[in-house]
Amino acid sequence: MPVQLSLPIKLNDAATFENFLVSPGDDRLLLLTLLRVQWPQGREPILYLWGRHGSGVSHLLQASCHAVHARGLPVQYLPLSVLIDHPPAELLDELEQLPLVCLDDVQLAAGRRDWEEALFGLLNRMRDTGSCLLVGGDAAPRELPLVLPDLRSRLGWGPVFQLEAPDDTLREQVVQFRAMRRGMTLDNGVARFLVNRAGRDLHSLMACLDQLENRSLQDKRRLSIPFVKQVFGW
Repeated sequence: MPVQLSLPIKLNDAATFENFLVSPGDDRLLLLTLLRVQWPQGREPILYLWGRHGSGVSHLLQASCHAVHARGLPVQYLPLSVLIDHPPAELLDELEQLPLVCLDDVQLAAGRRDWEEALFGLLNRMRDTGSCLLVGGDAAPRELPLVLPDLRSRLGWGPVFQLEAPDDTLREQVVQFRAMRRGMTLDNGVARFLVNRAGRDLHSLMACLDQLENRSLQDKRRLSIPFVKQVFGW
């Protein structure tokens, strides 16, 4: 088996399928079903997700890692935002022996021949071993400025899904949903106020929710607009 990477990589405990909000008729429901039920079962050796920051790509990659690990299977999450300056051949060595590898921020490898060649080799080895690769990036494979054309075609071998960034209404629903999952009540007005003031990036909103949870427990206060203003000085 490959040696586990001794690097500062930690999955976000909240990045699970259960914490990913989808509603009936949501186009992302098909993707969520594919990730949770049908994959990785060897049916699709590679799956590519792309979308701009805050669209949920990293969340779903980490959720897939959590789900596979919960089955007692080894898995590796590789965020290139953290690992891009490490030797790629060393990092990717023997990862084809794992049932699932999740590679995030693949756009950062574009134009770096050492990384592109190492990724191309890993893809070929994973095809031979029947392992599965889940890739996340901020652009579709055909739009990545890659040096190796063959890598572009390899990345597009399997299904390619685009994740749209949520609009304000969905952001409010996500914040309320995540608050509910933590046992907190966040009414519509407070959720709208938080989205309007905290910024429209889901990562920032979740960080605000962390602070609100801690302060509401500490001060024994319900989540209200005056309380939110007090916590953040707005």
